[in-house]
Amino acid sequence: MATGRTHRPATRSRGIPEATVARLPLYLRALTALSERSVPTVSSEELAAAAGVNSAKLRKDFSYLGSYGTRGVGYDVEYLVYQISRELGLTQDWPVVIVGIGNLGAALANYGGFASRGFRVAALIDADPAMAGKPVAGIPVQHTDDLEKIIDDNGVSIGVIATPAGAAQQVCDRLVAAGVTSILNFAPTVLSVPDGVDVRKVDLSIELQILAFHEQRKAGEEATGESEAVVRAPKDSGKGPDGDVPAVMPA
Repeated sequence: MATGRTHRPATRSRGIPEATVARLPLYLRALTALSERSVPTVSSEELAAAAGVNSAKLRKDFSYLGSYGTRGVGYDVEYLVYQISRELGLTQDWPVVIVGIGNLGAALANYGGFASRGFRVAALIDADPAMAGKPVAGIPVQHTDDLEKIIDDNGVSIGVIATPAGAAQQVCDRLVAAGVTSILNFAPTVLSVPDGVDVRKVDLSIELQILAFHEQRKAGEEATGESEAVVRAPKDSGKGPDGDVPAVMPA
C-alpha cells in the first residue's frame, strides 16, 4: 500500500506563509524549464521575470527556504529544483483519484504533467455504470460504489472532484470520510469540509469573469482618454495656419 496519506509537506511547520507556498510552483516551473536547457545558475531578476513576480518578493520567498543565492553568481538551478520539490512534498509519489470522468475529468486523466510533477493517477471513478471498466488514458474507470475501497487500497490522500455541482458535496463527504485530506475541486460549487482538510478550487468561469472585468476597465479607460483628448483639442479660431485670418473667397 502506498504511504502518501501519512506524509505531509513540512511548509506549515516551518512557518512558510501561504502566499509564498502558492508561488513555489511558479518558481519550480520556471526552474524546471531552465534545468531542461542545462542552465546551471540563474539570477533573482531572471528567475523572477520567468515566474511573473518581482525579484524582491522572490528573494524574500527563498529566504524562508534558507536559500539566499551567491552574489554575482545567482542561484544554483538544480539545487533550487530539489529544495522547492522537497518543500512541496514532490520528492515522493502522491497517488491521486479523479472522481467524475466526463469531458473535464477525462481531460485531466489524459494530462501528462501529473507524473512528471510527483503525482500518480491511481484511479478514475464515475457514478455512471456504463463507464465502469471503460479505459480512459489507459486506466479503467471504476464505479463510485467502490470509492472507499479504492481510497484505502491505494493510500490516497488527494482527491480531484470533476463532477457536476449537484454531486460534488456528497462526493467530497465520502472522500473525506475515507481518509482524503486534500481536495482539488473543479465543480462549480463551494465545498464544506472539516478542519484539517484542504480544498483548492479551480473555476474557469470565475477566471474568465475576472478577465472580462479587466477588459471592460481597459475599454473604459480608452474611452475616457479619447474624450479627454477631444476636450483638450484647441477650438477652431477661424485663423489660418500662420495665425492670420484667412481671406474671404469671393462669391
